[in-house]
Amino acid sequence: MDKTLNKYFDHTLLNADATAGDIERLCAEAKEYDFYAVCVNGCNVKTAAKALAGTDIKVAAVVGFPLGASATETKTFEAIQCCEDGAAEIDMVINIGALKDGRYETVTDDIAATVASADEYGAIVKVIIEASLLTEDEIRKACELSLSAGAAFVKTSTGYKGGATVEQVALMRACVGNHAGVKASGGIRDLESCKALIEAGADRIGASASVAIMQELMSSTVANSGARVMN
Repeated sequence: MDKTLNKYFDHTLLNADATAGDIERLCAEAKEYDFYAVCVNGCNVKTAAKALAGTDIKVAAVVGFPLGASATETKTFEAIQCCEDGAAEIDMVINIGALKDGRYETVTDDIAATVASADEYGAIVKVIIEASLLTEDEIRKACELSLSAGAAFVKTSTGYKGGATVEQVALMRACVGNHAGVKASGGIRDLESCKALIEAGADRIGASASVAIMQELMSSTVANSGARVMN
């Protein structure tokens, strides 16, 4: 682990019923624990950016979420709007059907267009490949295409179609090497699984349970300190 655990987290709230108050609470938690970023839907970017003004905590926005089946023009429009509203990172969902069809140029162009749109605002793109729907060969190809299109990260999943696994993260890390980051997301709810994903190669953790995981870490640290004192 090359940084403190809190700085791995994209503290996430993507529920359809999230209110402005919910987003403000998410950002308050992000400030309390000094997380790396919050991850929200596009309609909530302005609220998050306002709540986090004056901090170094970034706003990440999802694009083409959760199916990845939007037209490329729609994804680029979303990315531009999110960046104008204050997003510094864009988490876009790959065109999964095109990938499985072998229409690799379509996939690459889809990613590259979003990357180019975000780059105009100095924002980076993380490509959600929805690994649970892919074979190992398709995961490798998705990573390869993401790199060639200029993505800064590859990301395991939306959380709607299965969560991140150690095996997926290790494979994705092997595919991108040091040329891109790896974000593990989906179903990460405890300290043990979080650490295992980081050890497998995750640079970033997307989780709605970030606070609970940090509290678990603090409790275990206190318990271990007490044990050392007693010994």
